[in-house]
Amino acid sequence: MKAAIVSLLSLAHGALATVQGFDISHYQASVNFGAAYSAGARFVIIKATEGTTYIDPSFSSHYTSATSAGFIRGGYHFAHLDTSTGAAQATYFLAHGGGWSGDGITLPGMLDLEGDCVLSTSATVSWIKDFSDTYHSKTGVYPLLYTNPSWWSSCTGNSNAFVNTNPLVLARYSSSAGTPPGSWPYYTIWQYNDAYTYGGDSDVFNGDMASLVRLASG
Repeated sequence: MKAAIVSLLSLAHGALATVQGFDISHYQASVNFGAAYSAGARFVIIKATEGTTYIDPSFSSHYTSATSAGFIRGGYHFAHLDTSTGAAQATYFLAHGGGWSGDGITLPGMLDLEGDCVLSTSATVSWIKDFSDTYHSKTGVYPLLYTNPSWWSSCTGNSNAFVNTNPLVLARYSSSAGTPPGSWPYYTIWQYNDAYTYGGDSDVFNGDMASLVRLASG
């Protein structure tokens, strides 16, 4: 994964291409995968789990439909930092949709970090590392980290501990992505709007299609 990050970094400095995508959960009861693909979207990130007890009821159908439509796809896990360890939640995620294989169509799983700060900054960083290292030990790749600048600054103290391992999925609803938090030199995916014509939130990959396939290939 580090090699993939370096490759993406060199591209990002002069990126001339982006790839449209979107993310979804059971809140999107109707997703038009075929129309999204026809409109140019090529990846979708799908909610799989929360904590160690919740499986998104639409995950399986969303994942199957995304695959059938030709998307690069992956699952995401909504973190509950105060209910169990990072390792326990990574293990649960992997067992219920968050797995990865280097087939070129499966994105590394994504860890969704948002909401209130429930631990100290140091404990939050340790929790994320526990999740990330567990995921890596079982798959060989590091998970994507989804966050927004405010959460990352407040809850981790703007930690730079994951810059060399974990791709950043930046949530910022604006006309520009701005400066990434935590000393990440660039974002890998930018969630720029909480609406998408064909269902879910709007995302864009920072690179061309070949780079997206490399990310999905480890």
